[in-house]
Amino acid sequence: MSAAVLVSRAEEPSSAVEPPLPQVAGYVVIIVMGFLIAIIMMFITRILKRTAGEDNETTEMFMTANRTVGTGLTASAVISSWLWTHTLLEIVRIRYGKVGHIVWIVLCLINNIIAIANMLLGASAAITALTGMHIIAATFLLPVGVIMYTFVGGIKATFLTDYFHTFVITVIVCFFTIEVWLTPEIGSPGALFDTITQLAIDRPVPGNQGGSYLTMTSRDAIFFGIIHTLANFGLVIMDTGFFAKAFSAAPHAVVPGYIIGGIAYFAIPWCLGTLMSFCALALETQPFFPTYPRLMNTAEISSGLVLPYAAVATAGKGGAVAVLLVVFMAVTSTISAQVISVSSIISFDIYRQYINRDAKDRDAIRWSHIGVVGFGLFAAAFSTALHYGKVDLGWTLYMLGVLTCPGIFPTVFTILWKRQSTAAAVASPLLGMATGIGVWLGTASALYGEVTVASTGQTLPCVYGTVASAFSPCLFSIAITLAKPANFKWADFRKERLAFSKSTATTFGDSDEESKSHEQIVSQYAADKLRLKRWLRISSIWALATFLGHWVLWPLPMYASHYIFGKSFFEAWVVVSIIWVWLTMLIAGFYPLIDGWGAIRNVFVGLRGSRQGQ
Repeated sequence: MSAAVLVSRAEEPSSAVEPPLPQVAGYVVIIVMGFLIAIIMMFITRILKRTAGEDNETTEMFMTANRTVGTGLTASAVISSWLWTHTLLEIVRIRYGKVGHIVWIVLCLINNIIAIANMLLGASAAITALTGMHIIAATFLLPVGVIMYTFVGGIKATFLTDYFHTFVITVIVCFFTIEVWLTPEIGSPGALFDTITQLAIDRPVPGNQGGSYLTMTSRDAIFFGIIHTLANFGLVIMDTGFFAKAFSAAPHAVVPGYIIGGIAYFAIPWCLGTLMSFCALALETQPFFPTYPRLMNTAEISSGLVLPYAAVATAGKGGAVAVLLVVFMAVTSTISAQVISVSSIISFDIYRQYINRDAKDRDAIRWSHIGVVGFGLFAAAFSTALHYGKVDLGWTLYMLGVLTCPGIFPTVFTILWKRQSTAAAVASPLLGMATGIGVWLGTASALYGEVTVASTGQTLPCVYGTVASAFSPCLFSIAITLAKPANFKWADFRKERLAFSKSTATTFGDSDEESKSHEQIVSQYAADKLRLKRWLRISSIWALATFLGHWVLWPLPMYASHYIFGKSFFEAWVVVSIIWVWLTMLIAGFYPLIDGWGAIRNVFVGLRGSRQGQ
């Protein structure tokens, strides 16, 4: 390679890349497919109402799917995104009262807003790069179809579309696992290894062992891992959407569904990230690469354009269409989960609790609908503001943990530690967020001499800010609690009545029907207690094993050994990731059908019976 080609990415010019697809392709995928999926979900919702009695005009069905979702569909939903209550916040309200409830509402809404903005920024940038569609048009049109089917179908529609989207995404990923090797410049895992090894000599990576791309002894990789492990843990803990999916599943389906989903999902970033990032590196200097004759610049990488460029280089316009579909499917699943989460907060935790205590079922549904539409529009507007503020996907990904982590330990203590006091629960996340933001901005100023979008998006300020946001609330909570500990009785959770009775006409009064429903819930809880304890043991063991495996037993020895992948190791790495992602495709596509076959059969029987009755 010539010296002119091997300039640093920071010095690369920002010349425009010609989109491989016409603008109309972007509008067709976003608008036509969005409306088509919405219409299909509306049709399915009507069928389920006729044949299975699933009425989305009741909050129990709209928000929690009557706790009927099985293991397969839960696993599929976990892949695309991550019980008697409706939101995490209801648990907080019971334990800490009004002040604690309001604090958690704010924390969860911040979490939802930054999560959906993160997805919209990345998706709109990718769609613009692939089609030339105006980035603001993509930002505002992406939520439209999601709003439609979520408005009508509630969380059951979210589960069903998650299943469809996940299956399509995994099929496309499997397509790339074949298409990559059909590219003559790559050919095989061994040839790809040779190319990447040569790149380490020509363009070494600062901070990596030997400048290699094929090593876990990487300073920046450790920082990246710390940021995203903590940030995504906070994102999940404080995302009521993950709790909503857990509440929506049948009790026996929650743990296996999340375990299967977690195992299956791991293959997607592993396989897709390995193949497409290395393909982009290997093909970057080829005449058919989208940015040729220059390399990708830091702005393009930060905007998440490595995958679209690699797809175009390996599969041409077909690859561009495939990535366009992947982006659309992934972002709409996330938007759907976030929208239903925020709408549940608005209807249950704000409207029902502080505006209209005597609200009926239909009132809460109306406010859920308002939340669906309102939050979708707000998310698009907020993402637009970030875009015009020169904020991209890379910046939001790195600073995410500063805002999502303060609630981690207070939330965990809420569920597991009866001594945490109300004062500790209220103060610790607020103090933690202030600490994290202070450390983040202070580090940026100290290291780079300024506080700007560029300096605050650097790795070290984000690492220090995220760690401070995550762990300082733990210290604050323990210190405040030790001063005056509480002694919460876990049995008090069982005294909470259902938000609504089965009847849409019933209010929050002490009706016989509501009391009966409450007693049935308590009775069922007692019957399921042993089974729930069993799943608690399994989930605890699995969580510990997963943490030790992914953070201690595997990466740390690899880091400390200064090992650089050999050819045989790299070939095995690639082959195992490909096998894993194909198994993920089979799990995501067929296990939900097998697991839910009884429900599918009942729908067909119901349809046949209704036709015969006419």
